[in-house]
Amino acid sequence: MKRLFLVCLGILCFSTGCETSQQILQNLPTSVAGQPTTTQIAAGLKEALTIGTQNSANRLSAVDGFFANAALKILMPPEAQKVESTLRKLGMGNVVDKAILSMNRGAEEAAKSATPIFVNAIKQMSITDAIGILRGGKTSATDYFKSKTTAELTNAFKPVIAAALKKVDATKYWGDVFSLYNKFSSTPVNTDLSAYVTEKAIAGIYVEVATEEAKIRQDPAARVTDLLKTVFGSTLAQTGNK
Repeated sequence: MKRLFLVCLGILCFSTGCETSQQILQNLPTSVAGQPTTTQIAAGLKEALTIGTQNSANRLSAVDGFFANAALKILMPPEAQKVESTLRKLGMGNVVDKAILSMNRGAEEAAKSATPIFVNAIKQMSITDAIGILRGGKTSATDYFKSKTTAELTNAFKPVIAAALKKVDATKYWGDVFSLYNKFSSTPVNTDLSAYVTEKAIAGIYVEVATEEAKIRQDPAARVTDLLKTVFGSTLAQTGNK
């Protein structure tokens, strides 16, 4: 383990060109030569992601968590915007509004089950992954998380989204929208509403998780446990935050 940290320090010195190994050693907190152990690094990152996903899921699963968030509000998909415009011109905007509200309510309902899915994925992170992520960019953990779990989350989220949409009658309103539109168009529109809302819901959660990660990396007050303070306050972590 000590050898691993010496290698990491050597790489860090080479990349910065402005600190000696002795200076770096003096700046590092706790454990081997003041350095967080690999176990601490992995645990700290997993804890950060767990906290981030919990906070994100809690915000987005609240009433209007998506609907009242201008950046994350789910609107009609691009291919259906012509449908929306036409129906509004025909005085049927209330039907469109109900469909949009239902899509967001469905996403909010699905977000309630996000945390355990994310936590399970977080547990799969290796120590090697954790060290690389700690020295990465401001949202490198979230980026890694997305690259490794998006497909799995999509498969897990879609049935939840579909059930949630059905629960709030979103599919009914969606069907109403296209039934009305198809009466005035020779080109029928067939969009997979569940897939669309699932994609938007997952993207929204990742936006929130990235925000949480950035706060933990940059704001000492956001490091709510001793472990987070140790790991994200280390020189290795600060290198990744620059």
